[in-house]
Amino acid sequence: MKRTMLELTAAAILVVGFASGAQAKGKTFALIQYNQQVSFFTDITRGAQKAADAAGDKLLVFDANNSAQAQDSAFDTYIQQKVDGIVIVSVDQNGIMPAVKSAAAAKIPVIAVDGVLPEGPQASQISVDNYAAGKLIGEFYIDYVKANLGGKATLGVVGALNSDLQNIRQKGFDDVIKPAGGITTVGIVDGRNIQDQALSAAENLLTGNPDMQTIYATGEPALVGAIAAAQSQGRTEKVKIFGWDLSPQAVAAVDAGYLVGVVQQDPYQEGEKAIEALATLAAGGAVEKAIKVPVTIVTKKNIDQFRAAYK
Repeated sequence: MKRTMLELTAAAILVVGFASGAQAKGKTFALIQYNQQVSFFTDITRGAQKAADAAGDKLLVFDANNSAQAQDSAFDTYIQQKVDGIVIVSVDQNGIMPAVKSAAAAKIPVIAVDGVLPEGPQASQISVDNYAAGKLIGEFYIDYVKANLGGKATLGVVGALNSDLQNIRQKGFDDVIKPAGGITTVGIVDGRNIQDQALSAAENLLTGNPDMQTIYATGEPALVGAIAAAQSQGRTEKVKIFGWDLSPQAVAAVDAGYLVGVVQQDPYQEGEKAIEALATLAAGGAVEKAIKVPVTIVTKKNIDQFRAAYK
């Protein structure tokens, strides 16, 4: 995944946001993405692009393809280009901080989206309260187990142990289900927030636990992997899944009945708010240090509200 500076400037940086072929009238902002293969992240990009277009600003989008090193290099490039602001969807929340500090030293404001950065010079953090949302889906899970499984269930977890925020989601969930009693965790596997690895991890989890009744997935790749593994092993009638972030696969699984509840963030709104915050800062205004975006638990009862976005 190593990128040269030539690749960064000539190929991997996608320049979008022009109007009718003419240069944008306003500022130039950069969005350094985690990857552009997961629906959650592409929705952030779409929201950011909409906000940039609406303001007549130019948006540069870099796909790090899951590489923290590539994100560091992209920061260097954008600092050299003297962009008017940077949005970071970080792969490594701690490791990216030297780059964030370099941007701040160059008087380039940084907005962090999704992955919560440590305290630093970033202008704002836009995210959900991952711990509170983890507790919310935990409470939903416990209610389901009590109502449908006699108050007892075996549980497997498909996580991303390299992701601080997904570990926080796991902690919120655990802090609800452990005191409730009746839940036996039979395995935790690491999908590393990468689709193929999440699928392989979920398949191993299912193979190793033939009587497992429920799965909790802490992010979109983990959830899509769990869905695909349940399908490939013919376990959709026996395993109930709970997780994070809708996708076309998740919508179909909700309809089929084996995906019971999904924590749905609003990545599109997160992207919009990030660019709007940078525009405010560029105009000399101030923004809140922390901007929280609410979540919804999506079930069969309310899936129609979200279906159009995932066709």
